[in-house]
Amino acid sequence: MKELNLPTYSFKIKSKEQKKYIFDSIRGKFILLTPEEWVRQNFIQYLSEEKGYPQSLMSVEHYLKVKQISFRADIAVFNRKGDPVLIVECKAPEVPVRQAHFDQISRYNNHFRVNYLIVTNGINHYCNYYDFAERSATFLNHIPAYDDLPG
Repeated sequence: MKELNLPTYSFKIKSKEQKKYIFDSIRGKFILLTPEEWVRQNFIQYLSEEKGYPQSLMSVEHYLKVKQISFRADIAVFNRKGDPVLIVECKAPEVPVRQAHFDQISRYNNHFRVNYLIVTNGINHYCNYYDFAERSATFLNHIPAYDDLPG
């Protein structure tokens, strides 16, 4: 898999029927290793190891259905009360991060209502702080540590 702009982590990877699978510690099972999954698994480790996000408070491919419309956040992070506080949209490394990806995660956020949105392709990581009271979004030059999130 392609080298990412993240620290290097160790993963359990297995091959089956000429396909590779990576162990997802959040879901507790092996998942087909696609370029997007490679980014997702590395970013989970980054959040956990570098930023102090408890894996027990993360959900992968977190599903939400509102009025017959389904949403799936690649990574959702919750506070200790169980409220969502951050969502991440992962793209494959060869997919340039574009405005359309922020539009996508913003639509999800109409229902999740978190202050922190991250879009990453493993090479470039963009973190956006959304202030609901001011209805304004600000790009941050860093990804906050878990202890810096509200709640």
